[in-house]
Amino acid sequence: MLKLTVKKIEKLIYPVGFYKTKAKNIRDICRVLIDNYAGRVPDEIDELLKLKGVGRKTANLVVTLGYQKPGICVDTHVHRISNRWGYVETKTPEKTEFALREKLPKQYWIEYNDLLVSFGQHLCRPISPLCSQCPAKKYCRQIGVTVRR
Repeated sequence: MLKLTVKKIEKLIYPVGFYKTKAKNIRDICRVLIDNYAGRVPDEIDELLKLKGVGRKTANLVVTLGYQKPGICVDTHVHRISNRWGYVETKTPEKTEFALREKLPKQYWIEYNDLLVSFGQHLCRPISPLCSQCPAKKYCRQIGVTVRR
């Protein structure tokens, strides 16, 4: 990766949002991994968070998918749906992650994100969710839902 220019990395990741910033961060992270971690990606969230451009969601994703260790990836869908159901009451994805760590049994941490992302994209949409088709409707408090289909 370090042999590639930032411009080349930009071209390779172009469809990704904020590709210019991410290309620079990717190259910088590669240098830090070689210099400080013997070329190995850390398997601990706190170590991953030291890398520029790595947030909690990405750190959890690396830990869960890369190392099969427990973690909870909280994106917009997980945050929205967990609060809509009334399972947690939080204002930010980071607070949702910590609330879920306290409440959700550890055996479900890794799959929780996968299930809710697809669910959030297809049924439990941000605006006008398809509540009439929802298999979890009777368990959902529909917090913040004003228009539903």
